[in-house]
Amino acid sequence: MAYDHRKGFIEQPAAGGLVRETTLDFGSNHRGMNFGSYELLELVGTGGMGEVWRAEQRSPVQRVVAVKLIKAGMDTRELIARFESERQALAMMNHPAIARVFDAGSTDALRPYFAMEFVPGTPINVYRDERNLSVRERLKIFMRVCEGVQHAHQKAVIHRDLKPTNILITEVDGQPAPKIIDFGVARALSQRLTAATFLTHAGAIVGTPDYMSPEQASSSGEDIDTRTDLYSLGVILYELLTGALPQDLRKLPFDEMLRKLRDGDPPRPSVPLAGLSDAAMRAQQRGTEAGVLVHQLRGDLDAIVMKALDKDPAGRYESASLMADDIRHYLRSEPVLARPATLRYQARKYVRRHYAAFGVAALVAVLLTSFGITQAIQIRRVTRERDRADRVARFMTTIFRVSNPSQNRGTQITAREILDQASRDIESGLANDPELQAEMMSIMGDSYEGLGLYPQAESLLAASLKTRRRIFGPEHLATAASLHDLSAAVYQLGRYAEADRLEQEALEIRRRRLGAEHPDTLRSMNNVARCLVKQGHYGEAEKLHRQILETRRRVLGAEHPDTLVSLDSLGATLDDEGRYAEAEKLERETLAIKRRVLGSDHPETLRTLHHVADTAYAQGRYADAEKLHREELAALQRVLGPEHSETLNAMVALANALDDEGRYSEAEKLNRKAMNIQLRVLGPEHFNTLVTMNNEAEILVDEGHYKQAGALHRQVIMIRSRVLGPEHSHTLYSMSKLAWTLLMEGRLNEAEPLSRGTRDKQARVPGPDHPETAETQYNLACIAARRGRREDAIWNLQQAFDHVLKPRTILRISNDPNLKPLHRDRVFTPLVAHALERTSSPSHPR
Repeated sequence: MAYDHRKGFIEQPAAGGLVRETTLDFGSNHRGMNFGSYELLELVGTGGMGEVWRAEQRSPVQRVVAVKLIKAGMDTRELIARFESERQALAMMNHPAIARVFDAGSTDALRPYFAMEFVPGTPINVYRDERNLSVRERLKIFMRVCEGVQHAHQKAVIHRDLKPTNILITEVDGQPAPKIIDFGVARALSQRLTAATFLTHAGAIVGTPDYMSPEQASSSGEDIDTRTDLYSLGVILYELLTGALPQDLRKLPFDEMLRKLRDGDPPRPSVPLAGLSDAAMRAQQRGTEAGVLVHQLRGDLDAIVMKALDKDPAGRYESASLMADDIRHYLRSEPVLARPATLRYQARKYVRRHYAAFGVAALVAVLLTSFGITQAIQIRRVTRERDRADRVARFMTTIFRVSNPSQNRGTQITAREILDQASRDIESGLANDPELQAEMMSIMGDSYEGLGLYPQAESLLAASLKTRRRIFGPEHLATAASLHDLSAAVYQLGRYAEADRLEQEALEIRRRRLGAEHPDTLRSMNNVARCLVKQGHYGEAEKLHRQILETRRRVLGAEHPDTLVSLDSLGATLDDEGRYAEAEKLERETLAIKRRVLGSDHPETLRTLHHVADTAYAQGRYADAEKLHREELAALQRVLGPEHSETLNAMVALANALDDEGRYSEAEKLNRKAMNIQLRVLGPEHFNTLVTMNNEAEILVDEGHYKQAGALHRQVIMIRSRVLGPEHSHTLYSMSKLAWTLLMEGRLNEAEPLSRGTRDKQARVPGPDHPETAETQYNLACIAARRGRREDAIWNLQQAFDHVLKPRTILRISNDPNLKPLHRDRVFTPLVAHALERTSSPSHPR
């Protein structure tokens, strides 16, 4: 039998303003019907599953909505299950390109319904031709459709029936705004939407043939994934560009139609358009001429559409966002992923991106000489690009030559050694191309930062910034990117005021050039807030983090990776403010989202699990912290491996929790294991290695091994002084810990001058109000108390409390006179009080 392909298996225009696809008024007798808070006003569409009404909602708000009902006499179990899944799928969506669901329930007659956003729009295929939109305008609308589909896929939902009548166009402030409707045949990828999800008979096919993927035509849904929607998007884009469908399925028998869907090869969009009798009319609807339109489609757009229409799902785009990115590349005259990246193709794209400069050069050449000179100029520019590629190849060959066994005499070469070789050769190797030199310096600087080698990163990133300022000027986005990268390296070196100044400069450029809500602008704002935290401006930092979070939720969505970074950053700030319960609640909420969106073993999820453990540790719940860190460590060992830096950080954090539980032997064994791996893999000068060595010394103090602890502290101080500088905050922190070790050992004559010198330097860096400065002040209080200088001890203790503790810490009461001060939550023990009590005894030496 013949099948009417235009109607589809599930055909339903689902909101007001639609072109009616049927004249059958199945539900006209329900006009004026009331149920719940709704009154049905007008039937606007019917389909295989239900009826769609324009309705009025009276409470809790008064507004016009679209209400969808199961059609009378069509309430089979399968249809009800599909309707229920549609309701659940739509309820999961929160994107401007997807119609929102407001409510759901059933009528008095037990007919299921849901109320959704009323979209007074026009199907995209009608809107495009009524407005005579150009190809560029159509592509811009289509990219927003891709963004909506990507949002659905991130929610693990496939539409499975994307077509023009399910994409309505409204206008917001005079600009077209697409809305995707009818998720009635959506399928969850990894989530059970209802208890009766998709009761599809074996062999049943759901969708509309003209827009259906080959795998839909050959299965009952078991092999369907997000790439099915990518195929449908390819058909829609094909039709937007040409006004025709890829394959003519009209009047074909059902079996033949399915066979053609599975095996037929549609022509490239530019091919049939050139031979159509009404090509001129179609081109006019796109604001151009037939020949120009064919030329526009030939090449990049042909490749983009055909990649989406690949019969093999593996050959299509991996996501809707990648398809949108390729269209964006086309609009910017950049190479598209759908085409082979040949030198000729990339050179042509480069010329097109700089068409203004080439146009001026060509005009001057024509006026002065002839067309031949114009050709020579163009060839010279292409040659320059080729020469740049050759220079990069030669430079990379040179730096990687160090890894050749014949050059390195058989020794194993590390990424660090390759980077070191590159940093030595960068100035001479690319001296003739400063723009490329600056770019390579930026890449290598980021690589050094990833390895934790911050001084080397700073040197290269500072050189890149200097070159970009000279070449591009102070307002260029490349200059802002260098400022941002250099700020990150300086931040890791503990120079927070300088990092703040650099990031503020980057932020101002990005605000002026990109706007206040661009993702890059928000990233700069986030780094400014981090610098504020490190400088002790917690209230100001919290306010800024909340502003960034609100903007990212609105612009990027509640579950975008940048939004989740903001949640983590706000939680860390609350933690630093001492608001541990709030911080833990927020971090646990973030953890739940990441587990659902990214999975429990994703590195970002495990990073948040680490933060949750930190908040438990800060509140003195060491057993809870231990349990969470063990869970984190087991997952990281499984996902990243036993020697990854994140794995080792988790191991060190677990050792800290064991140490504070008083399980010193276990803590020392675990921490030493991590330290030995870091010494071998990262080297003794790496930031993380030095932190672990410092922790090892503190555990040795807790065990009473003062001489071993002192020797290890001195080793850390020597390395940090050489790598970071003798007055760096991390170096001074190690000096303060050495003074504490000497104090516990009873060597007061050495501990006191070391503490005083360290305190005076800390008053300058990191500052008098910093917790580490207060800890050193506390050392002086303990020393004075043990020497019997009661007033001096009380004064030093009061200084520590006045600068740090008043707004954020309590005094812990304990009978253990040797309990150390906790670095994490800045709690000061009664060791001073104990020592002062001893000074009141007549037998105590003064």
